[in-house]
Amino acid sequence: MTHVLTINSSARHATSASRKLTAQIVQSLNADITTERDLSQSIAHINEAWVGANFTPAEDRTDTQKDILALSDALVDELIAADVIAIGLPVYNFGVPAAMKAWIDQVARVGRTFNYTENGPVGKLAGKKAIVAFASGGTPLGADYDFASTYLRHILGFIGITDVSFVTSEDQIAALAA
Repeated sequence: MTHVLTINSSARHATSASRKLTAQIVQSLNADITTERDLSQSIAHINEAWVGANFTPAEDRTDTQKDILALSDALVDELIAADVIAIGLPVYNFGVPAAMKAWIDQVARVGRTFNYTENGPVGKLAGKKAIVAFASGGTPLGADYDFASTYLRHILGFIGITDVSFVTSEDQIAALAA
């Protein structure tokens, strides 16, 4: 049984190239279970209270700290449950959208998605696959000024997801023309 988590981060909806491409990817996967997360619907940024709650051992957290981490816990649980993560990644000003960065901050959690070891950090989400729908109005995938794809690939690897592939709208157009 395949479980696909779809993450969209474009501020646009009906006219979003990354959302359209992500939908095509998900459709092609024929998943048994799909979970959708729309980051444009407001992902909280971490703050001092969040950091304090995160670094308090789970068994010692107050109810307030548990509430502060509730969204983060839900986002991490979605990642853990998924086999494949389909990520819609529009490029904004050569990087990831603020909503994607907020999601990353919420899911990069010591003890949940990675651990520190004597040999450095080790991701806990090995064995998952990520397919990234990369859409940009002028930043080609892999260009020297494409900071979005290299950053996202690094972060996914940091939490253990090393099987990462990128699909662009240009790839789709080329496939249709062939």
